[in-house]
Amino acid sequence: MDKLLRDKKAIILFVAPALVLFTAILFVPIGTSFYYALCDYDKKTMTYNFIGLGNFVRLSKDPDMAIALKNSLFFLVFSCVSQLIFGLLFAALLTNINKGRNLFKNVIYLPCVLSSAALGLLWAFLFHAKVGINNVLGAMGLPQPAWLYSTAGFITLPMWVIAFVALWQYVGQSMMLYMAQISGISKSLYEASYIDGASKVQAFRYITLPLVKPMIGTAMSLNAIGSLKFFDLIYSMLGDKTENLKMDVLATYLYRTGFSSKGGNHYGRASAIGVILVVLCLLATAIINKLFKSENYEM
Repeated sequence: MDKLLRDKKAIILFVAPALVLFTAILFVPIGTSFYYALCDYDKKTMTYNFIGLGNFVRLSKDPDMAIALKNSLFFLVFSCVSQLIFGLLFAALLTNINKGRNLFKNVIYLPCVLSSAALGLLWAFLFHAKVGINNVLGAMGLPQPAWLYSTAGFITLPMWVIAFVALWQYVGQSMMLYMAQISGISKSLYEASYIDGASKVQAFRYITLPLVKPMIGTAMSLNAIGSLKFFDLIYSMLGDKTENLKMDVLATYLYRTGFSSKGGNHYGRASAIGVILVVLCLLATAIINKLFKSENYEM
């Protein structure tokens, strides 16, 4: 076995099929998208004409692109902060209880494995202007907000609603990551801290948080990437109304630019939006890894 592991030809032979498949599925489409981002699609001849940075210049002057970028960055910040707070809170609480731990863990994690499209339709019904939550509010004599139709404010009400729905759906993923990291911390560290007079809050601050810090970076990177390419929940709750409601994010704007029946077929411009998405994902991941870079501790 050692001889086989030292044989470079054998290593290349075993790795080559997976490497070729990975390149064909991932790097070729990305490279093609980068090229298309520098081209303009001609609908008549169905060909791509090289225009350099023309698509990026158009997007920089497009007010809809500014709205989509603003909303995506809002989702990025909201998701990272809220998932961190509530994910850590649930993980800390569940690792300190014995009875009912699995039940609560499964209940919180369950929305993660359900279809976003189905959940979007469910929440769209609950937040409908005339049924669902507004029925209850009306019966109590309280105001009935246009949860999914209001366009007022720098960040519109529908954006806040969908952000909270996304938090409810995906907080279980962050919780599970933090629970896995916390469960690996030696109990002797906590016992020693309690003997020295530390409270549970102090133990969480000075023991749990430093040792969970690497996982915080991982979880926040996943949240950042997921929030930037957010699409299915928004589209299933709002459909084609994202433009009128100022609710476009980069992913929905990409779809509307490239594939929607209303003003679509701008494949070059859609590819440019895709390139911007890739760059933002890489940039967000790099910043998060820099912020949460930590030393290794023995546990």
